[in-house]
Amino acid sequence: MTRRDDPAWCTPARLPEELLGFDGPIRDGLGVGAPGKLGVLDLALAPRGGTTRVVRQYQRAPLHIYRPIHLDPLRPDMAFVFLQQQGDGFVQGDRYRIDVDCAPGSAVHLTTQASTKVFGARDNYATQLVNLTVGAGAVLEYLPDPVVPFRGSRLFQRTAVSIAADATVILGEILLPGRVARGEAHVYDLYWAELEARTPDGALLLTDTLRLRPGGAGDPASPATLGGYQVVASLYVVSDRMPPAELVIALREALARVPDVLAGVSELPAACGVGARLLGHTSQSVQAAMHAAWDRARLGLLGAPAPDLRKG
Repeated sequence: MTRRDDPAWCTPARLPEELLGFDGPIRDGLGVGAPGKLGVLDLALAPRGGTTRVVRQYQRAPLHIYRPIHLDPLRPDMAFVFLQQQGDGFVQGDRYRIDVDCAPGSAVHLTTQASTKVFGARDNYATQLVNLTVGAGAVLEYLPDPVVPFRGSRLFQRTAVSIAADATVILGEILLPGRVARGEAHVYDLYWAELEARTPDGALLLTDTLRLRPGGAGDPASPATLGGYQVVASLYVVSDRMPPAELVIALREALARVPDVLAGVSELPAACGVGARLLGHTSQSVQAAMHAAWDRARLGLLGAPAPDLRKG
């Protein structure tokens, strides 16, 4: 059995050859597997006493959480968990793994404390593997803050979700162009994000990949990718609490009221939910659109608006 202090435990399987081309020895800094380079977070949450509590927690620096809080007065059963990492962000050679098990009947909102920075790399790359399990009747919102890729950075992320038939899952991600104030706009080496959602018996519900490589195939400036927009975001809603066709209409109406954002909403395969892709020129406009879509989905599925997450 692979141990949690083994880089293989934290490294996604079947990495693309394009990424492995960056897999060199780190000449200046700590190598893969060194202390502080393997981040592990293993959580289990379950209903306890009318609310959702953490019932299992293992963390290995630099990943950690503090005590979950219950900040939504309309959903007092929902635990809000803020993922945190020591240091400023991903550097080359980092291998992170997050496993979150939401027991039947639980309600969890999982987010980050702040935006995720990805620093430039010369010799290697960084990866993050996120495994989410959502039990029968459970609710999971996974809405991390935006990713900010610096010049020369290389990041691979894979999110794998197991969703019970009557669970509700809202997933979102936002990619910013970089440190625009420093003249950096899509000057990273590679950004690759994969999402795969399945039923507990392994049947595929949906899969999506965002692969961006400035100056090469998948150039963000290409009309076939971002087409001149700077910020891209995705929102996925899997639930049987509302017919997908009705949810598509609701999200389109919510997004139509947000200016300066190009958005598309459609039903997911097998009528399991809906997906939305958003493009914009600024972080503010795209984050406002994401919040509007999340708020509308929440109202329709949970009967409660999006709460204030108190991130300042």
